[in-house]
Amino acid sequence: MAIEQRVAEIIEPALDDMGYTLVRVQLSGGKRAQLQVMAEHKNFGPMTVDDCAKISRAVSALLDVEDPIPGAYHLEVSSPGIDRPLVRPADYDRFKGLLAKLDVARPIDGRKRFKGRIAGIDGDTVTVETDNGPLKLDFGDIAKASLIITDDLLKAAPERGLS
Repeated sequence: MAIEQRVAEIIEPALDDMGYTLVRVQLSGGKRAQLQVMAEHKNFGPMTVDDCAKISRAVSALLDVEDPIPGAYHLEVSSPGIDRPLVRPADYDRFKGLLAKLDVARPIDGRKRFKGRIAGIDGDTVTVETDNGPLKLDFGDIAKASLIITDDLLKAAPERGLS
């Protein structure tokens, strides 16, 4: 089991009890690793510095007890932000109509990077409207995806719970 997955299993129930949804856990770095915990309010309200501090204290306490990360690391708690990563299947319905960039695990017609408007998800199939027409991707084949800041995104931000 990957360290990120283990950390998510440890902290997700506590975040849920506190009224937050875990968006992503990412461990990076060399000698001094950095653990990024990204969360948002369940009701998609704006995240504040106080929210991040509250989450940081809770996560630190849990990780001190469970100790899933070998060696020293720096904990960073943040909100997903307006150009947020798309990590859950539900993100592709929530952000339907907005522009995104996607990296796939295996090349499709010689390409691994795509840009287009999210058309939604049906089962495990994500559809993105690209300049070359609709692109259908298996959710599991998406290595990395995020929203692209555009005027449409800025207008949609309040109603979609982006800050």
